[in-house]
Amino acid sequence: MPRKKTVKIQVEGGKANPGPPLGPTLSPLGLNVAEVVQKINEATKKFEGMTVPVEIEVNLDTKEYTIKVGIPTTTALLLKMAGAKEPSGDPAHQKIGDIPFEKIVEVALMKKPQLLAKTLKAAVKMILGSARSIGLTVDGKDPKQVTREVEEGYYDAILSKYEKEWLEG
Repeated sequence: MPRKKTVKIQVEGGKANPGPPLGPTLSPLGLNVAEVVQKINEATKKFEGMTVPVEIEVNLDTKEYTIKVGIPTTTALLLKMAGAKEPSGDPAHQKIGDIPFEKIVEVALMKKPQLLAKTLKAAVKMILGSARSIGLTVDGKDPKQVTREVEEGYYDAILSKYEKEWLEG
């Protein structure tokens, strides 16, 4: 049975470096730290500007490793898509940005493994709640209003385009 060690870290997408905490953690395991850092940066590039959970599983006997990239938080994904830097301190009164409805659907699809939603419509409503709590509007409207419109079927045509991806994902 091979001896294994799992290293869990948080890195900024595309910007891992061989300094602490990564270098000092990986060096004693006999890995080429620069190579591991390069592979992490390639794997996390699409999450640039966001904190991403990364898991490195190392076979201590062969020095082979696998890198698993997690998904940033819903808040981080929404902020990135809206081009905003941080959540509003007063989301009811201060809006920090606007995001298209289709971006809400994209976030729901990315977060599917972590959501308890059984349907894409339910997942979208969860993401709309997160958008509202950080001060985003959706297509210029309060996410609470968009949630009502989702329930009334207003967005069914858009959701049906993504239904297959939801079911397969």
